[in-house]
Amino acid sequence: MSGAAEDRDWQRLDKWLWCARLLRQRADCAALAAAGSIRVNRLPTDKPHARLRVGDVITLPLRHQVRVLRVLALATRRGPATEAAGLYQDIAEPAAQVSPAGTSCAGPACARPDSRSYPASEAQGLAGEFGLP
Repeated sequence: MSGAAEDRDWQRLDKWLWCARLLRQRADCAALAAAGSIRVNRLPTDKPHARLRVGDVITLPLRHQVRVLRVLALATRRGPATEAAGLYQDIAEPAAQVSPAGTSCAGPACARPDSRSYPASEAQGLAGEFGLP
């Protein structure tokens, strides 16, 4: 395919990552791909020039988390962040919260305790200890 078909039908992986503003420099995007850290449609790739098409799913490690992105559009330029956000959809499940004890929890179970969650006798004991009514 010619260079004109590149931005129409497909786009280089490193160029798309850079245009989507996932990393600051295109060289960093190429290095991440060359390290074999990225998967395209569940297949690992170590090629910065891998062809990326609309509908592909990319899995990549960024900032101490794994992001799973669906390609919604190919980039025509590296525009502002609002334009870059329209290039992909984050489809990863939200990470489960981890409680201080190290167990994962979700919903109201992870909420901080309030006065209603303590037994009345314990709450009175704490209030008396600190000189509160």
